[in-house]
Amino acid sequence: MTEPLLCVENLTKRFGGFVALTDVSLAIAEGERLGVIGPNGAGKSTLVNCISGLLRPEAGRVYFAGGDITALPAYRRARLGIARSFQIPRPFRSMTLEQNLAIPRDYAAREPTDADALLAQLGLGPKRGALPGTLTQIELRKLELARALAARPRLVIADEVMAGLSHAEIDEMLTVLLALNKSGITILMIEHIMRAVMRFSQRVVVLDAGRKIADGAPADILADKEVERAYLGA
Repeated sequence: MTEPLLCVENLTKRFGGFVALTDVSLAIAEGERLGVIGPNGAGKSTLVNCISGLLRPEAGRVYFAGGDITALPAYRRARLGIARSFQIPRPFRSMTLEQNLAIPRDYAAREPTDADALLAQLGLGPKRGALPGTLTQIELRKLELARALAARPRLVIADEVMAGLSHAEIDEMLTVLLALNKSGITILMIEHIMRAVMRFSQRVVVLDAGRKIADGAPADILADKEVERAYLGA
């Protein structure tokens, strides 16, 4: 059996007396599209932060490409091939789009990055010299994704990249993400927009109150009574 690219084993994270994650385990194969969903407060962002290195768990391990990365800081995980976007885009406002990509390219990329080609791939080529303040909402989301991709990752964590977008813009972002996955990039999507998750994901993990309550194909998740209770109540 092929070893997973990312493996999270029995992860637990506390903030004082509040337990944000309890014994959460999941794995994602090389090239897979995994969706992670759950109600507000389910622990999705905490999970992402433990995987990317912004937080350290109280218990459990994180493995990437066969190595234990639990104790590694975020910048070392980025250099190994883990990149993420943020729910709220965080570009360098005084720098052009091309300059924004230079930071991850120069400090985290495992291989050379062609910033112009990357911007063109995401439909931002004509604005390579523009400042982020001139971009539309979907363009800001694409720039946030481009900054993650500039590090030449093996795994991209797309954290609510469709928040605030229109129906047509969501479809556009889905097309972008599917094309990136087809190019060989493994993608872990955290998202609240169910139709987007179900269309994109090959497999879906569901969190509720810091625990994993389901893990399976999108159709099976939609039919799961425990998932229904988590979203709609008993």
